[in-house]
Amino acid sequence: MHHTSHAFANYYPLVNEGLAVCSRRNMLKAGLAGLAGLSLPELLQTRAIAAEAGKPMSHKSVILLWMTGGPSQIDTWDPKPQRPYNNRGPFAPISTALPGVVICEHLPKQAAMLDKFSIIRSVDPRKSSHQPNQVMQTGNREATPRTNPKGDRYPAIASIVAKHRGANHPSMPPYVAFQKHVSHVAAGGWLGRQYDPFMGNEAAILPQYDLVGKPLNRMTGANLFQLPGQLDMSRLEDRRTLIRDLDGIRSGLDQSGSMEAIDQYSQQAFDMVLGRRAQKAFDLSAEPERNRKRYGDHLWCQQALLARRLVESGVSFVTLDLSYHTASGTWDNHGIPGGVYGGISKGLKPLLPLFDHLLTTLVSDLEERGLLDEVLVIAMGEFGRTPNMGTQDSLDGRNHWPVVMSMCLAGGGLRHGQVIGASSDDGGSIKERPVTPADLAATIYRHMGVPLDGTYLDDRQRPRFYVDENGQPISELFA
Repeated sequence: MHHTSHAFANYYPLVNEGLAVCSRRNMLKAGLAGLAGLSLPELLQTRAIAAEAGKPMSHKSVILLWMTGGPSQIDTWDPKPQRPYNNRGPFAPISTALPGVVICEHLPKQAAMLDKFSIIRSVDPRKSSHQPNQVMQTGNREATPRTNPKGDRYPAIASIVAKHRGANHPSMPPYVAFQKHVSHVAAGGWLGRQYDPFMGNEAAILPQYDLVGKPLNRMTGANLFQLPGQLDMSRLEDRRTLIRDLDGIRSGLDQSGSMEAIDQYSQQAFDMVLGRRAQKAFDLSAEPERNRKRYGDHLWCQQALLARRLVESGVSFVTLDLSYHTASGTWDNHGIPGGVYGGISKGLKPLLPLFDHLLTTLVSDLEERGLLDEVLVIAMGEFGRTPNMGTQDSLDGRNHWPVVMSMCLAGGGLRHGQVIGASSDDGGSIKERPVTPADLAATIYRHMGVPLDGTYLDDRQRPRFYVDENGQPISELFA
């Protein structure tokens, strides 16, 4: 489904073939597997598109804050204060910078600057599930691996951006993800493995937490850019020359598209190692201390700072998997007795101030740097939660609810300071102005300059449209 292992792992370089103890083919595969001692070619899996002659390339980009597990619409952006407690939940509403609009009391920073955001309260997430999380990240309702055998083949919106548009700088990957688990983030699918996300977790030094969010007081190793002990830059150049000599041989080793990706991106891998641009972007120690303190030491906040650094350096799409847990996700607030997620009070409440700080700091930082009109920030999960609490033997948990959900957007040069759509009185259904996953995809594509009528080929060489289900850009954002 996803491909986060070494780029050349599938060549089994150390496995003998047939009766041969050490064949020429094994030698070649071992050479490819050890290319530069790096995992970059598969992890890049992307294409950077050069600017047209004489025309500067747009630096439009997207940062997706993926609230893994499905946040409650009622307990975040669509409060129902007049409803009975079992429906409205334990949180009070708070006034915002938009007259007459209220959101959850635990999002005070966003409330104070809600004029810079658009809240959509009528998102239609039908068929969306999690683990794997596909529908909302692909914009396609058929991307349901649990019920559709080919559900994982629908490409992520970010992967289509990577294919059509590439990165904003040729030495950067176009699609970067910080993921807790491979089932949380959509990938290239039918587009090919070269459009899977670059795994940012492996390139940055970040704090580690256990599955319930307890700090482990240690950092990740960030060994992606580290050369093996005996491989210096001169030897790296020698290997580049060797790879050029092997081009004719290796092109016949694999017919699945993997070799094409290597041919296309091995040069980019070398540029990343030798040019140092990507290494610098992933190096938080290069960020002024005052900025690091502003974001804070928490893992998610550090990832948000990295997201800003990455789009500033030329990445087109960054997805942050906001989850501690490798299963369904930290925002899956069932409140099941003995469960790890907790309900609304125990599970969701501690997340909201952290998320509030992360989101508003990121948007403010982008604005201060003159980047907010270029960078579209989106915060959402895969579905909403049930209007009534108390499901699955919990007192205040809410179950999955792929009927209606809320999300928020900022930046991208779009029209903000508004609420789009509405849910029913109990927050359990869409009352007006439904927004589909395809509408979201079309909105992102318009922002990124991707043609809405573009197509790709599936495994039977049939064209499939980038935008499914007659999706249209959300018109209120472009008015």
